[in-house]
Amino acid sequence: MTGAMAPVEASWLRGTADARLDAVVDRLDGFLRDDDDLSFQVAAFHRGVPVLDAWGGPHLDGDSMLIPFSVTKNTIGLSIGLLLERGLIDLDERVAHYWPEFGAKGKDAVTVRQLLSHQAGLPQATTPLTWEELWDHHAAAARLADTRPYWYPGSAFGYHAITIGSLGDELVFRVTGRTLHEFYEQEIRGPYGIDFYLGMPREQEHRYTPLRPMVRPASATASPPFSALGPVVFGPLSRDVDHTNSPRNYRYGHAATAGTGTARGLARLFAAAVTGVDGRDPFLSAATVEQIGQQQIRGYDEVLHQHDRAHAIVFQKPSQQLAFGGPRAFGHDGAAGALACADPDTGLTFAWTIVRGPWPGGADPRAVALARELGALLGAAT
Repeated sequence: MTGAMAPVEASWLRGTADARLDAVVDRLDGFLRDDDDLSFQVAAFHRGVPVLDAWGGPHLDGDSMLIPFSVTKNTIGLSIGLLLERGLIDLDERVAHYWPEFGAKGKDAVTVRQLLSHQAGLPQATTPLTWEELWDHHAAAARLADTRPYWYPGSAFGYHAITIGSLGDELVFRVTGRTLHEFYEQEIRGPYGIDFYLGMPREQEHRYTPLRPMVRPASATASPPFSALGPVVFGPLSRDVDHTNSPRNYRYGHAATAGTGTARGLARLFAAAVTGVDGRDPFLSAATVEQIGQQQIRGYDEVLHQHDRAHAIVFQKPSQQLAFGGPRAFGHDGAAGALACADPDTGLTFAWTIVRGPWPGGADPRAVALARELGALLGAAT
């Protein structure tokens, strides 16, 4: 059973939606009615067919480009997936096989699988990385290759919040001779018309919309959970750059945290990979989707001090805090409220971008609930 996209009939929400989603449209319209500062984009495909493309609020329109922070990491995971699809990389091979320098200081046995599921112990370099190094396709990676891991690789895991972008970039370069940015642009973004960039083109900058800071409610008096590594990972970088307003940042487009685009583009990215779009086959086979979406680790995160964190190959898996889909779903949220994900079992691909996310950060709970609901609704209707 399929519906048809039509203009939404709502007071505040704009865009198009499948007729089966009238109740969803009403709820989204209500979010905007109840909060005159709320501004978001939302998009979904079901088995490669668009079913929702809507937006609302005073700070953006349907074509506005935002930085969704760590939602950008989905580009790393899907690029690695394409290398797997082509037989160019092996998850169980040692990273040093492709990148010999990486084997220094106790890392010779680290596998690609461990590196890309936050188990390698490299959430920061021994001397913290600078933005100048991170805005370079090789400098940060070279520093990380010369760093002794913060834990014995494979004994624990912790969110490589920014470094996984530099590590993934160098790994793709060693395998293909192209940077991750070049590989993603030439093999995925360009051929599939994805409105999500690693490095915003100058001609698109008029579409850029800066994020607005979260508002901490007066009731939020609890101290943040303690992690010895948290200040080491985030402290040196958080005070150096206005992450959403620095042209240097969004023009470079670090693959872990600073891609730019629309919810429409992110949902289409997952659809192109997992279900196919525009009548084309997906660029990843079902077997490859199973590999990159398979849970690799779950439990305590050494960096974030979260006790139910789970990762696939780069991607996050559903958890108590991030219940966006079924057991085979995968995707990634962003620090300021955004989310993009896919559920191969229901055929849903989904994205949500937001200008001012809710406190205390991470995926907007409204987006998490909506992704899960859409998967159940549309999957059951198939």
